[in-house]
Amino acid sequence: MASSVAQSEANSSARWPALHSSTAADRSVRATPKCFNLVTIGAILRPPGYNTVVKPSIFVVEDDPDISRLVRHHLEGAGFAVKVFPTGNTVVMESERQRPTLFVLDIMVPGRDGLELCRQIRQTPLLASTPVIFLTAKSGEADRILGLELGADDYIPKPFSPRELVARVKAVLRRFERPLLQSPLKVGEIEIDPSAMTLTVRGQLVGTTATEFRLLDYFARHIGRVFTRDQLLDSVWRDTAYVTPRSVDVYVRRIREKIEPDPESPRYLKTVRGAGYRFEAPK
Repeated sequence: MASSVAQSEANSSARWPALHSSTAADRSVRATPKCFNLVTIGAILRPPGYNTVVKPSIFVVEDDPDISRLVRHHLEGAGFAVKVFPTGNTVVMESERQRPTLFVLDIMVPGRDGLELCRQIRQTPLLASTPVIFLTAKSGEADRILGLELGADDYIPKPFSPRELVARVKAVLRRFERPLLQSPLKVGEIEIDPSAMTLTVRGQLVGTTATEFRLLDYFARHIGRVFTRDQLLDSVWRDTAYVTPRSVDVYVRRIREKIEPDPESPRYLKTVRGAGYRFEAPK
């Protein structure tokens, strides 16, 4: 029987030598115990891209190739992922598929211009709270006010400093950080929930930009107190180097349009002549 088994193994070795031959190195490897800890297993099973830091994305609408390259270079150098659109036609559709952290819009671009694009962004529920910065050659005060009234969070005229652009992008994003968690607040027909950043007026959810929300929340938590424009800039905007007191008036007007039954005769957010603004609870 033993000779029969030996003869069988010999025949097998002759037919499949690769399965039976081994070197000293092979025997050494087989002798080494296979020990895996959780870290090793995790490294083996971890899918590509796991634990990769996701960069905040910025959508830039600019038709001038030189300017778009300049903007992309400096924003990417500051740690942002940048996607450039030479026209405004597909921006909203792309944004609904992949929501950006911030928009940088030129006004005078082919197709849908920057003003119409900003208006559409503010009317699209998924994008309404996304910050918008205009970067444009239209530098008059009337243009700036129109941009802010449409819901822009900043307005940068051309020619511009790339370093200043990066600084202002970061300043706007800092304003979009959620406020410290506080209890929800109800004043008359207005309900403010800071943890969810939601505003409800007369039972209806009302969309706001982050700057509008922060300003309204600040007013509502200081009922009866008069604030100058400079005080509001210091308390709500934080970074005041690039914001003018005139911007406060624009945001107050936008808030009134959202919370007041009659914005021309406000019940909540009132103007104090020669001083500033005061928030009141209706009697």
